[in-house]
Amino acid sequence: MNATAEHGRDWELQQACGTLARGLARIALLALICASVVPSPAAPAGEPAGLITFNDDGAWCWFQDERALIHDGKLIIASVANGSHDPARRGDIEIVTYDMASGRASRSELYDRLEPDDHAVPALWLRNDDRLLAVFAKHGSEDHFYGRLTASPGDFTQWEPPTLFSPSASSRVTYANLHFLSAENAGRGRLYLFFRGLGGSFKPSFATSDNGGQTWTRGTVVINVPLAFRHRPYVKYASDGRDTIHLLYTDGHPRDFDNSVYHVFYRDGVLHRSDGQAIRGLDEGLSSPQEGACVFRGDKDNVAWVSDLHLSPEGRPVAVYSVQKNAAGLRSGDEQAGQDHRYRYASWDGNAWCDHEIAFAGTRLYVGEDDYTGNICLDPDRLNTVYISTNADPTNGAPLISATDHRRHFEIFRGLTADGGATWAWSPITRDSTADNLRPIVPKWDSDHCALLWFRGEYRSYRDYQAEIVGHVFPAATNVRSTP
Repeated sequence: MNATAEHGRDWELQQACGTLARGLARIALLALICASVVPSPAAPAGEPAGLITFNDDGAWCWFQDERALIHDGKLIIASVANGSHDPARRGDIEIVTYDMASGRASRSELYDRLEPDDHAVPALWLRNDDRLLAVFAKHGSEDHFYGRLTASPGDFTQWEPPTLFSPSASSRVTYANLHFLSAENAGRGRLYLFFRGLGGSFKPSFATSDNGGQTWTRGTVVINVPLAFRHRPYVKYASDGRDTIHLLYTDGHPRDFDNSVYHVFYRDGVLHRSDGQAIRGLDEGLSSPQEGACVFRGDKDNVAWVSDLHLSPEGRPVAVYSVQKNAAGLRSGDEQAGQDHRYRYASWDGNAWCDHEIAFAGTRLYVGEDDYTGNICLDPDRLNTVYISTNADPTNGAPLISATDHRRHFEIFRGLTADGGATWAWSPITRDSTADNLRPIVPKWDSDHCALLWFRGEYRSYRDYQAEIVGHVFPAATNVRSTP
């Protein structure tokens, strides 16, 4: 088969119950557990009032989206269990559906003990027929994605059997991201799956589906890096749901490269710089990260990693990311490495990127992943609002020492700006905690409400954690604060 035919080949999502033998022994029957998760009437010291525990065992990486959705009064949350309370759940891929009217939740097991690694968290997409698609993969050790589709419209607790999609036998895939463009495919819409690892490339790649994720057509590498194998850009994606997908990305892993941050957008088959200048077709991809528009110029003492990306009502991108400071000459895992991170906020004004340092992000999460921060997210319905996890005072960098256990912990703060990111007002969501509060996310909802989610506990590595998924559901104007 020639290259053109190979790239145009449809790779069926094969039914796991009969068409593919590989891995079927690991697939368990759907497990559904119903439980009340209404908040306790009185919060203990160090715990925010009104805090909801959605899942007692779970965490996520931040390079898969969407990890949470809101639809028809239900909050849907994806995560990976680590077996903190029940060893039989170690590596389970799970979905929690929380009914905001009743305060009850159901937990669905999408795959039994797939891999105890937060990189296996699913990406979620709600189809036009109100059925939910979840796509996930192991952390780069297999050639295929796993797909689950809900059995009935509007019911997010019952799922059809798993399906598999392999872009190629040599692929080693991870980081699923799903984006639907309604204007493509002659107005019938096209679903994009962005991921890492087509053909063993270890690079950002894509596939497409014209039938709601039932079958997929393999694409190409989106961002190439003309350097050593396994040197890979990290990407955050955002789309308008109509005809445009934005990409915010780095040169590579911050452990290996003094990362800058870049932006391109895809429209009508072509990749463009932020100002609309065409680069080349998506089917060709970028020949290097530097072909995109530079948002932030990194160096040895300012090494960036992307965190979140959303679009304004006018379709302009707004981005947040972290920067490790003063790391020149340090090796991964050195005692001095990863001791000072900052958060930054950047927005495109139609002519240029307006970029600001906004907060102290504190220290690394653990030795060896010196660029892992508690992370920052945007509120997609209010892009002047961010939520951060930090173990330092956001305004001056002073360590946050809990009055409850006298230890340093990562806490959640909300930041508000009224001048495009130049200045910020910070208020605590958690304080005086007895565990770390990490990787906040806010699913898109509406202008009157907000759901803030994160996981809290002990995070020793992406394969070793004892954490629970918690959060708040509150009116947007509510100033949620912890109780002393």
